[in-house]
Amino acid sequence: MERFDYNLFRVLSAVHDTGNVSRAAHLLGMSQPAVSMALAKLRRQFNDPLFVRTAHGMDATPLGRQLGARAQALVILAEQGLRHDAIFDASSFRGTFTITLSDVGEMVFVPRLLEQIRQRAPMASLRSVAASPRDTETGLENGAIDLAVGYFPDLKGRLLLQQRLFTHYFLCIARADHPIAGETLTMAQFLACEHAVVQAESRTQELFERFLSRKSIERRIALHTPHFMSLPFIVARSDLIATVPHALALGYTRSFENLKLMRPELALPRFDLRQHWHKRFNNDPKCRWLRSLVSELFNDQEDEWVETAKPAAKANGRAAGGSAKNGVARDRVSRNGVSGTGAAPRKAADAPTRQNFETRSRISSP
Repeated sequence: MERFDYNLFRVLSAVHDTGNVSRAAHLLGMSQPAVSMALAKLRRQFNDPLFVRTAHGMDATPLGRQLGARAQALVILAEQGLRHDAIFDASSFRGTFTITLSDVGEMVFVPRLLEQIRQRAPMASLRSVAASPRDTETGLENGAIDLAVGYFPDLKGRLLLQQRLFTHYFLCIARADHPIAGETLTMAQFLACEHAVVQAESRTQELFERFLSRKSIERRIALHTPHFMSLPFIVARSDLIATVPHALALGYTRSFENLKLMRPELALPRFDLRQHWHKRFNNDPKCRWLRSLVSELFNDQEDEWVETAKPAAKANGRAAGGSAKNGVARDRVSRNGVSGTGAAPRKAADAPTRQNFETRSRISSP
């Protein structure tokens, strides 16, 4: 066999990873014809189709699977070798950290994350984008998105890695002087109350609605709305109750003195919030730094969205604006099973504070 071209390893690895010539070309920064020509050369060299077109994409032959796995290992090894001495200097980084968040994730994650990025990477910017599951997976694959953080049950690609951060659940909100006193809702009260229901592109709300459907629980729905933002204003001026992720419920009641939390006597589902990234960037210094920062700030021990953290008293006619865990930097790094072990550097002292934050930008597949 003639001397093997390293670029053919990259093509073989990319087609094996994606199962699609177009996606492989985009991943490699090549044209689709160039990838097709490289694939044809590989087929001639090994006298095997390697990949055959099916209804599901390009499926590997037995030899294609074997060679693809080896090529992937070699490419990863080569990239690691090139980056072996690469150290991410957050204090001088002038680029952008791009994340995509699930439904109410901006409230849960962005305030503390932005606070710490301002301190540790003061010349960087944080960009939060809204993307479909398909666009999210593509963005993670091609590097347009560094991390997906939150509840993403559709991110199941074999080349996607993930780390659990913490587990959240659901609570009800009602106006403080609601006819039902106390903070517990019996099943009979839950069914008797009129409900405000958010119908947004929210996987967590979908999880709750599926739970009710499985249990054959039918509420008295008085309001359907696509917006979480208007919900506290509506509930505060009515006898309606609403069931939302508990971090959102806590945020509402910390900001609105005339709202209260109510816990229904139902075994409501719980959901894990995770960070997701692509295997290609598992050892990338920038991605490792960002993952380490996220795992440090958001874990079971550092979760600020807990009911016990809600201030017991209100001052000056308004609820206190946060919990005892107010997002100040912790020196301890919680590993919590993180993949990629680069610890986030400690915050720099007397650093500049220029920071750009672009929220909920829209991205789409190329």
